[in-house]
Amino acid sequence: MYSKSVMNSHLIKRLPPIRDVINIAIFIVCVLIGTLLINTFVFRSFSVVGPSMEKTLYTGDRLIVNRLPVTWAQIQNKTYTPDRGQIIVFKNPQFTNGLSDEYIVKRVIAFPGEHVVLANGHYTVYNSANPDGFNPDDTNGGKPGSPTSGEVDTIVPSNELFVSGDHRQGSYSYDSRNGLGTIPLYDVVGPVALRIFPFNKIQTF
Repeated sequence: MYSKSVMNSHLIKRLPPIRDVINIAIFIVCVLIGTLLINTFVFRSFSVVGPSMEKTLYTGDRLIVNRLPVTWAQIQNKTYTPDRGQIIVFKNPQFTNGLSDEYIVKRVIAFPGEHVVLANGHYTVYNSANPDGFNPDDTNGGKPGSPTSGEVDTIVPSNELFVSGDHRQGSYSYDSRNGLGTIPLYDVVGPVALRIFPFNKIQTF
């Protein structure tokens, strides 16, 4: 007398379409799991919307964000901190469904405990290593546009970052200068590693 499992095995062998459907289903599940793991731990892709990062990034640019530094920090039970001048993607701490962009791309200006002053069209950052202050844009080749609009005099809170767009005149960039506030380190998705589209503007960062 055949067991139920043996009968099911014979049934699958006699009906190749059923076996094909099962194989396809297994493949789809594996792809979904693999995609989820890659997006969580390796890299993510984002599209730029809006003029806030011009003339570095433009609407329609497709970016690859490197998740590996964040993953490695988490494995070590540490908080990932990007480099000054790096372009990062982070989750909008003020995100509300239907009202704001969930993810934002900006440039890192200052770190926790640093004193940030915006006056006369440019930033100055003060810290223990630079008590007389320095221009943070000197770390990124001067790509951001100038002058920088607005006035700021603040100390970056613990475990947060001060960020700014590259299109800094007027209100083109919603950032730490003008309402967005500083960004919790735990909201950082990772640094932008590569622009993959448009194809004639492929670039590493």
